[in-house]
Amino acid sequence: MTSTIDTTVIFIFSAFVLLIGMLFVRTGRNMKSFFAGGEAVPWFIGGLSLFMSFFSAGTFVAWGSVAYKYGWVAVTIQWTMCLGGLITGLLLAPRWKRTGALTAAEFVKQRLGVPVQQFYIYIFMLVSLLNKGSVLYPVALLVSVSLGFPLPACTLALGLMMIAYTAIGGLWAVMVTDILQFVILTAAVLIVLPLALQHAGGWHHFVNNVPPDFFHRLNGEYTLTFMFAFALYHIGYIGGNWTFVQRYTSVDTPAAARKVAFLFAGLYVISPVIWMLPPMIYKSINSSLVGLQTESAYLQVCRLVLPPGLMGLMLTGMYFSTSATANTTLNVTSAVFTNDIYKGLINPGASNKKLIGVGRLSSFILGLGMIGIALLVPAAGGMIEVVLSIAAITGGPLLLPPVWALFSKQLNGKTAYIISAFSLGMNLVFKFITPWLFHLKLDRAGEMLLGMGLPLFLLLVYEFIVRAGKPVSDEYLRYAQSRLVQKEAANPEEVLAIRRQNRFGLQVIAFALAFTALLLFVLSFITPSGKKLVACIAAVILLTAFIPLRASRRISIG
Repeated sequence: MTSTIDTTVIFIFSAFVLLIGMLFVRTGRNMKSFFAGGEAVPWFIGGLSLFMSFFSAGTFVAWGSVAYKYGWVAVTIQWTMCLGGLITGLLLAPRWKRTGALTAAEFVKQRLGVPVQQFYIYIFMLVSLLNKGSVLYPVALLVSVSLGFPLPACTLALGLMMIAYTAIGGLWAVMVTDILQFVILTAAVLIVLPLALQHAGGWHHFVNNVPPDFFHRLNGEYTLTFMFAFALYHIGYIGGNWTFVQRYTSVDTPAAARKVAFLFAGLYVISPVIWMLPPMIYKSINSSLVGLQTESAYLQVCRLVLPPGLMGLMLTGMYFSTSATANTTLNVTSAVFTNDIYKGLINPGASNKKLIGVGRLSSFILGLGMIGIALLVPAAGGMIEVVLSIAAITGGPLLLPPVWALFSKQLNGKTAYIISAFSLGMNLVFKFITPWLFHLKLDRAGEMLLGMGLPLFLLLVYEFIVRAGKPVSDEYLRYAQSRLVQKEAANPEEVLAIRRQNRFGLQVIAFALAFTALLLFVLSFITPSGKKLVACIAAVILLTAFIPLRASRRISIG
């Protein structure tokens, strides 16, 4: 059971983040400002938000489990995400920005047609609920175990707080709280690592008390084939997932979109090493965890080495990492529902006020769906099984055809629909039918390779064999013609309001960082150990508060 000081730290930081998100209640004037930040979000804010949106407490539970069991291969797995970010920055992010679409769903509608768009929308919303519901479960479990509260109550409370400021404040509320969550999580992990290494008796003792293959780049079921397929998956996922596409379209230029992806890739070079070393070190301290117990390795090492107060900070960081990814998904799925279903199909003439109301309501409803899914995760076989199964089954069929459409002049809506539906069907057959009927079950690498390789193979065959030498598709010609239509000039009043919103957002970030530094300074006096380390991290955070403050002063609103 955690101490009173841990509980106090969790509640203070959680209330502070919720308050920061609520400050944006009046900033969303229309869909463009509410869901895309007025397409003027600073690239470094978008990049940090993309980074925070990508991982969750599941990173520490799922990949922490792999790190404990197999060692360095957990870092290798996450470096495939760095590769995905690099390829996205080079090829995909600028193209998404050039489409001029508010959401990826809007691009699919313009390029491939309404029926295909609706097919992808329904799959995307279902997968988002499953995916983000699965990542809410582990953090609720961590808080439940640490504070002694019932798991269903923790899941409900954390989920409701998670969706509150997303529904009220829109994209800027999500991104500002993402930055704050990034800082808190980074501070927590940087505190855990040296304390864990000290408890293990130093680096030499650590490396001599783990299995001989612990630092191999490949290990166990995570083979070279798996890494290749997983890298391919992350190129499609980071470059094509509708949640992340919003980060590329919410900045002002294609060059800024490229920087968003490059910043993400840079952070994923070093972050996996810092994240995965604590559970690896714990292997040298306690090697007795087996089965699903290994998913608690990160929590176990934190409980072992962190004094009261710092344990609460770590739990807060884990919760916030989950909050960041779920909030981003809520914002994007709400944008898709509001812009592409409600406005596009139900009420095309809806006013901005009506659309903002629908967006907020849909965020709450979708959030409740995520909470429901989180309560069902244990019955599905644990965190790793859920995350990788969803990735293998839906990643390729959902992501690759729209990304292909960014480049191809041949792909049409009918073909995209057939490839996605066929690939999705085959993935489901090999996941659920063949093991039952024929006792044929693909291993982890086989699942991932089939999931990504089949749709890619079909797209290549269509592009370079079926359509080779044939005229450009009619759908591409219609899309190209529509892009020639001059975009409506922005209203000067709207431009000024967007600048004020963005300036306010940067000022809130500066204030939040300074206040976080103050809280950490206070914590450095209270905690019985690690005082100097916490104080140094607080000083660094205080200095970084000047970066968004200076950026805000460069935005002219006169």
